[in-house]
Amino acid sequence: MARIPHLAGSAALVEIDPAAYGFVEEGAVGTGPFSGRMFMRSRIGMGWSWSLAIIGLLVPLACQAGDERKQLAYEAVDRNAATMAAISDAVFYFGELGMQEFESTKLLKGTLEAAGFKVDLGGAGMPTNFWAEWGSGHPKIAIVTEIDALPGGSQTPGEFARKPIVPGAPGHMEGHNTHAGVASTAAFAVKQAMQRYNIPGTVAISFGPAEEQLASRPFIVRAGYFKDVDAIIYLHIRDSLATGYGLQNYAAISSIFTFHGKTAHGAVNPWDGKDAVDAVELMDIGFDKLREHLRPSYRAHRTITNGGIQPNIIPDTGQIWWFVRDASMPAAKGTYDKLVKIAEGAALMTGTTYDVKYAASAWPQRVSRTIAEAIQKNIDAVGVPHWTAEEQQFARDFQKSAERPVVGLRTAPEALGERRQATSSNDNGDVSWVVPAGLLNFPSSVPGIEYHEWHAAVTPVSSISHKGQAVGAKVLAASIIDLLTSPELLAKAREEFERESKNTPYFSLLPSEAQPPTDLNRADMDKFRPEMRKHYQDVAPRFN
Repeated sequence: MARIPHLAGSAALVEIDPAAYGFVEEGAVGTGPFSGRMFMRSRIGMGWSWSLAIIGLLVPLACQAGDERKQLAYEAVDRNAATMAAISDAVFYFGELGMQEFESTKLLKGTLEAAGFKVDLGGAGMPTNFWAEWGSGHPKIAIVTEIDALPGGSQTPGEFARKPIVPGAPGHMEGHNTHAGVASTAAFAVKQAMQRYNIPGTVAISFGPAEEQLASRPFIVRAGYFKDVDAIIYLHIRDSLATGYGLQNYAAISSIFTFHGKTAHGAVNPWDGKDAVDAVELMDIGFDKLREHLRPSYRAHRTITNGGIQPNIIPDTGQIWWFVRDASMPAAKGTYDKLVKIAEGAALMTGTTYDVKYAASAWPQRVSRTIAEAIQKNIDAVGVPHWTAEEQQFARDFQKSAERPVVGLRTAPEALGERRQATSSNDNGDVSWVVPAGLLNFPSSVPGIEYHEWHAAVTPVSSISHKGQAVGAKVLAASIIDLLTSPELLAKAREEFERESKNTPYFSLLPSEAQPPTDLNRADMDKFRPEMRKHYQDVAPRFN
C-alpha cells in the first residue's frame, strides 16, 4: 500500500490501497503536477489519472486547531482525498454539455447513495437535475453548483500546446468538473460530523444543469427546491481561495424573436413579398438608435440565427437572438421591454408578424456579508495549499506559454471585501433572491488563465487542482457546520436577506408555460460521445 502524508500537515501517515481506487503502479514517480500519469493509471489504462502521490497535500497546520467538529470534517476530507480526485477527474473525461450530464450525474448518484445520501435525479422537468441530501429537518444548508462542460473545450491535460483529446469535442475549460468532487466530499465530511456529534439538520447538494446556458436555476426555484432551505453556499473554481459579498454579477434576459412574412421571387414580384429578414434588420437598427438613451450600466448583444435562404427569395422567416443585461433585474427588464416595443415596430414597418420565445434569465448573484464573514474565518484557518517548487515552476511555465503575466500560484488567501460587480451572468443568481447565500471560490486553476478558452482545460485534473479541491472541501465543510450549529449566524443572515429583499423584491422571468430545454446540446453530445467514451475512467468512487 502507498503511504500518503496526512493532509492536515501533521507528521502522521495514512495508508491507502491504490487498488481500492482502481490504480496500479506503472513506473517511476515524478515530482511535477502531472507526475501521476507516470505512476498510477486507471484499470482501463486511460493515460494519466488520479495520482495518489498528490494526496500528500500538506495543507497548513492551522487546519488542526479549533472546533473538534471541524477537525473531524477535515480528517474526513484528508481520508477521502483520492476519492474526491477520482470523482472530479472522471467528470472531466465525461466532458458533458448542459442538459446532457448523464454520465456525470450517474456517477455522483452512485457515490452519494452509497454514502447514505438520498438522491433526487430528474426533478423540475430536467433529467440531469441533481439534488442530494442527508439528515432531516432544520437547519437545512445546501451547496449550489454545476458540472457542465463547454463546446469545443476538449484538451489533453498537461499539454501547453493545443491538443484536443477528441477534436471538436466539448470539454471542461472552466473546471466545473472540480465542483463534483469538492461538493460531494464536503457534504460527506459534514455528514460525518453530524453523526458523531449529533448535529441536527440537513445538508444538501444541488448540481444544476446547463449553467453555461443560464438554463436551469429559474426552473429549480419555481419547482420549490429551495423553499425550505435556510441558507446556501455557492461553490465555484477560481485561481484563489476567497469569498466576498454584495452583487457578484449582472442580471440577464435572453429571448429569441422570430419574424414571419411571405415569400416571393426577388426579381419577378418582390412587391408581393413580406421580408421577415428586413424586420430582423430593422429591429437591430432600432435598438442601435436606442443605445444612446440607455444608462451606461446596460449591456445588449445579439446574433442573427436565421437570415434568409438565398438572395432571390424574399424570406418568410427571420430570427434574431438577444441578450439584455444590467446591474439589477428591474433595470434589465426595463431595457428588455423597450426591445420588445422595437420588435413590434419592426413588424409594423414590414407588414410581418413576430413571436418571442423565452430562452433564459438570471438575477444577479447576491451574497450575504454575514455568511461571507463566517466563510472567511474558515478560509483563514485552513489557508492555501503548500505548493511544491515543481508546481510553482509548472504554473510559471504555463503562464509564459499562454502569454499571461508570469506570477506563479497564489500563496495566500484573498482578504474579505465587497467585490466589484461583474458584467457576466450566472443563473445561480435566482437562488440568492429566495434564500440567504454565501460564496466560496477554491484555488484549483492557474492565475491569468481565463475560463472559456482551451488553456483552462490544461489543469483541472492536475495536482494543483487536487490540492485546491482539498482546501475548498475543508472550508466548505467547516462553513456548513457553522451554519448548522449557530442559530445566531443564521438569524443574522436572514435579517440581512429580508432587509435587502424589501428594496428589490424577487420576481421570476419564467413565462408560466415555459419548460426546460432538455434537448439542449443533445446533437453535439450524440456526435462526440462515442469517441469521448473511449477516454472515460473506469471507476466507482466510494467514501470511507
